[in-house]
Amino acid sequence: MMYEISEAKDYYVFIEQRKNKIMDVSLELIGEACKLKEKTPGYQVVGILLGHNVSGLAHEAIAYGCDKVIVVDNPRLETFIPEPYTKAMSAVVQEFKPDGLLVGASTIGRDLGPRVAARCKTGLTADATILEVDPENPESKLLWFTRPAFGGNLFGTIICPNHRPQMATVRPGVMVKNAKDANRKGEIINFPVDITDADINVTLGKFVEKIVEGVDISDADIIVAGGRGVGSKEGFELLEKVAKQLGGEVAGSRAAIDAGWLKKNKQVGQTGKTVRPQVYIACGISGAVQHTAGMDGSEYIIAINKDKGAPIFDVAHTAIVGDLFEVLPKLADDLQAAKEAKK
Repeated sequence: MMYEISEAKDYYVFIEQRKNKIMDVSLELIGEACKLKEKTPGYQVVGILLGHNVSGLAHEAIAYGCDKVIVVDNPRLETFIPEPYTKAMSAVVQEFKPDGLLVGASTIGRDLGPRVAARCKTGLTADATILEVDPENPESKLLWFTRPAFGGNLFGTIICPNHRPQMATVRPGVMVKNAKDANRKGEIINFPVDITDADINVTLGKFVEKIVEGVDISDADIIVAGGRGVGSKEGFELLEKVAKQLGGEVAGSRAAIDAGWLKKNKQVGQTGKTVRPQVYIACGISGAVQHTAGMDGSEYIIAINKDKGAPIFDVAHTAIVGDLFEVLPKLADDLQAAKEAKK
């Protein structure tokens, strides 16, 4: 263990940035850390910002809820490389001694989090969906991390009583970010870390930009999602038409993706993406927990299914028992009329 539990304090969040833009998952985790802070008097929310020429982003992190931001600015951190990032993050942990450390479960976070945990000789809960301060003991500062297990059929709560920091990765879209307050004040700490060429054990090749067709479903305000009940790839043409009519995006359950009806980046659920649109229309989706775990935070859920006992109706605000190919066009017309009436 790098430091004693009695020395540990505050909730830290890794502020992931790419090309000088903070990733939404980090802002979401700042919001969640602020909730944890309310249960732990005297604690603050502290951001860890790594990169090069990124000091300006510290003010943005403060605007979203950080009380302090520790900035490690180094040319060798301009692009994510596991070893230098791990060295910088571990140095921050050793110096400042956080009680809790939250990392987004992005491609970078899934790589960095376990490395830092191993270097700090502590545990790591992966893909946590619920974070809370020990609800059974108001005097405790022990964090409870809950995550799906056994394919989403069970939920397990994991604690780390003997080591610090208490670490967890959290998937994008699971938590809710605070409203931005540009007038918030906070402390910015520039923390130098000596990173040498010896810390970089890879050779960077050519960067290839990922091309995403349409809007990322994680950012969509309206989603029309289909499952096994849609029946075919051709059936999704109706969902595409309705989504376009409403200014939304099409998504699907794992069954639809496995059948080849949609691409993997359109999958919602435990093994796909977590979404929080204003309106989520579930068409022919039974509602297994693996799927609902990725969409039950939507503001309004409309479910269409022939089976009146489908589990999807348990999370839906409006449940429609019927044939989606008859119901969906009528529903789309009604939604479009309501949308026009608001203008």
